Amino acid sequence: MTTTSPSTTLTDPLIIGGHEFSSRFILGSGKYSLDLIEAAIEHAGAQIITLALRRANSDTDNILDHIPAGVTLLPNTSGARNTEEAVRIARLARACGCGDFVKIEIMKDSKYLLPDNYATLAATEILANEGFIVMPYMYPDLTVARSLVDAGAACIMPLGAPIGSNKGLITRDFIQILIDEIDLPIIVDAGIGKPSQAAEAMEMGAAAVMANTAIATAGNIPEMAKAFGLAIEAGRAGYRAGLGRVLPTGAAASSPLTGFLNDQLF
Repeated sequence: MTTTSPSTTLTDPLIIGGHEFSSRFILGSGKYSLDLIEAAIEHAGAQIITLALRRANSDTDNILDHIPAGVTLLPNTSGARNTEEAVRIARLARACGCGDFVKIEIMKDSKYLLPDNYATLAATEILANEGFIVMPYMYPDLTVARSLVDAGAACIMPLGAPIGSNKGLITRDFIQILIDEIDLPIIVDAGIGKPSQAAEAMEMGAAAVMANTAIATAGNIPEMAKAFGLAIEAGRAGYRAGLGRVLPTGAAASSPLTGFLNDQLF
């Protein structure tokens, strides 16, 4: 499978746990299909693909058969309801040959699927001490994020909106606080529903965006994957360029207000 991602540059790599990636789009777990995986890799340039361990080898399909060599697997602990279950799933994923990366997802809430920040913190500390590259999914909270840094997290993954909702950056202001205050990559995870929302997250200074449902439920999966790849790249370029200033009040003319032709005739 040939990767034809939007133009990326190794001069601005995404670094997670000492590993470098030229793409800042991560395919989340959830609605998997061969078409989705191919689109994410070929059209969005994904180099990290998340998978729930319970889906890796089902009776109907083996997701691992669709992921080419060179793409980093990010097992998650989807389905875990507490610290102990998350740790057990992470250890099982490593034993199955999925590597040291792990995304911590712990959700006691089955209606809104909001993460349990405190159980996530405990699991992060245990797994980081065992040499895992821990990527914790969390509700954006500065105090918890700082504790995750101290616990050994490789990045922080705040939700933009509830999983699968496609509602966008509902938690925008809180994510911005994390971007401003936390010295780790901030990867916006869950809820991003449009390429424009992904671009906005990157313009804010997010290090990467994880998405699944927005692409999986699109009318044209390859075209939407391409749109996300381009949007993430554009948002990152805008952030690096430095966004133009915003006036709190009033206006500033973009064209001269004097020297018109008529001024010279009288």
